Amino acid sequence: MTTSFRLPGICFGLLLCLTLYFVPEVSAQSKYEDARAYLDSRDYQRALGLYKELYTAQPGNPEIFSEYLLVLTELKDYKTAEQIASDALKRNQNDPLNMVLLGNIYLAQKKDKKALDLFERALSYINGDDVLTQQIASAFRNAGNTAWTIRTYERAIELTQSPGLYSAPLAKLYSQQGETAKAVEMVLRGAVNMPHMGGDESTESALLEIVGSDPDKQKIAQKSIIRMINAQPDNYQYTNLLIWIFSLQNSWDQALVQVTALEKRNSEKGRLLLEFAANAAAHQQYGVAARAYEALIAYGPNNPLYIYAQEQMLQMSLSQIENDPDPKQEAIKALSATFKTYFEAHPEAYAKPLVKDYARLEAQFNGSPASGAELLKKAIAMPAAGKAFIAECKLQLGDYYIITGQLWEAALLYAQVDKAFKQDALGEEARFRNAKLSYYQNDFEQAQGQLSVLKASTSELIANDAMALSLLITENVPADSNMLPLQRFAYADLLVFQNRDDEANRLLDSITTAFPKTSLADDILMLRAQLSLRHHRFAEAQDFLKQIIERYGKDVLADDAMFRIAEIDRKYLNKTDDARRYYEQLIIDYPGSSYVQQARKTLQDMGAQP
Repeated sequence: MTTSFRLPGICFGLLLCLTLYFVPEVSAQSKYEDARAYLDSRDYQRALGLYKELYTAQPGNPEIFSEYLLVLTELKDYKTAEQIASDALKRNQNDPLNMVLLGNIYLAQKKDKKALDLFERALSYINGDDVLTQQIASAFRNAGNTAWTIRTYERAIELTQSPGLYSAPLAKLYSQQGETAKAVEMVLRGAVNMPHMGGDESTESALLEIVGSDPDKQKIAQKSIIRMINAQPDNYQYTNLLIWIFSLQNSWDQALVQVTALEKRNSEKGRLLLEFAANAAAHQQYGVAARAYEALIAYGPNNPLYIYAQEQMLQMSLSQIENDPDPKQEAIKALSATFKTYFEAHPEAYAKPLVKDYARLEAQFNGSPASGAELLKKAIAMPAAGKAFIAECKLQLGDYYIITGQLWEAALLYAQVDKAFKQDALGEEARFRNAKLSYYQNDFEQAQGQLSVLKASTSELIANDAMALSLLITENVPADSNMLPLQRFAYADLLVFQNRDDEANRLLDSITTAFPKTSLADDILMLRAQLSLRHHRFAEAQDFLKQIIERYGKDVLADDAMFRIAEIDRKYLNKTDDARRYYEQLIIDYPGSSYVQQARKTLQDMGAQP
């Protein structure tokens, strides 16, 4: 017997209704997904039929309309494209976006008069609404119509009187059109009208994108900036940009001439010269910076910047010696005499940071740490000296006590700063120096106790230094408790700090001879490299560093060694290609290194792509 199964009439009717309701929707959605896939893969011919069906069924769907129009224009079926765009405009006669779409189709058919009429109509709808402005600009830009994209933004600026609002896109569009002067002008107008949008750095990046390394374009930018300075002499940002454009051209002498002329024209009383000198010094253009400072100082003691300029020039002169791989003793002696003359004339300067520079010159370059210590003692005793300034002087004085062998006095000073600035970076710095002093004196347990806390320091530099010293101690405490190699190495490290380099080298030799398999081998190589670099034996320093990479490439000092090799090539040997290779290798081989970020920035400054 055959059993038949029948749905109740009401259920059957419901099922039929659901089927009729959902199937067309599912089918339409599937067609749209297929059409979009063809469009994304630029298979316009296969997309055409699907979009035609979809558009016929849903002519008011904005996505289907715009994508169908795109397919038609790509296939150059302008007749159909014109028809559906006209229909859309008839449905909404006040839609400026449809005006732009239809106008672009007219333009493609060389119906220029019709196109321009529609474009003008579309722009008449701009009313200050940023969203509408951006939509109209996008409609022109998507059709490759740069000229009318520019006119859209220009009309919005004219209406809103807010040039900064559209300065960035307009600058790029002008640049694409080869209108460099307009592009630069727009960036500069944006800088003054939208100062919160990144400041000088952002403006410099925008200008660099326009002028690049083209000297003619750089000249155009230079003239535009000077015009802006003349119009707004109180706007420091333009002055900084002028100095920047000259640095880009490496025309520092010419820059000084321009800055001096601007000074006279605008009666700046030295402000422009001061800013220029500081910028030139930062780029290690010491000669031209010195001339700028001298020109400012020549204004005389009644000038409000007279004292400050003298102090800045002294600091710059010390930086010049510090950055000279082979500073001449005559230059050091001459600067020492200039410092002395200045402090005799201005005894109040003992309560200023300049005294720390004077002390550093005497202790580290003029071979007299005792003289440096006396200067700092005088500074600490000044009634006008601030609490933080006194602490900084005590830390520096403690270092000079270590150099002269007064370790107890150094520890006492560090402890005083630690106590006075418990919750401050100065306190952490004092604790680290005391920890290192414990290490120098072979009290490794005491050092480790201090370092364990400092590894969590809020200062990344102190935390990294603390971790490195702690690791040095931890890794070199042997299982047989023979602490002699580490004790000798710590003392050699102290000798290096005290500038007793020959003694340090002899002690390192003795460690290597007595303990040929010591775990300190890579640390010894690093300390030797440091000594070689101090005496400007650059090839020798690099040889020690390369041995670290070759023999101990997976140990903690390998990335440090690679970075130092690159720095020597770049700073001292002028081997930029070699330096670039080592920076790049560091980034690839040691991605977790703390030097990676600095290597990337240096590569960018060198014009490489890290």
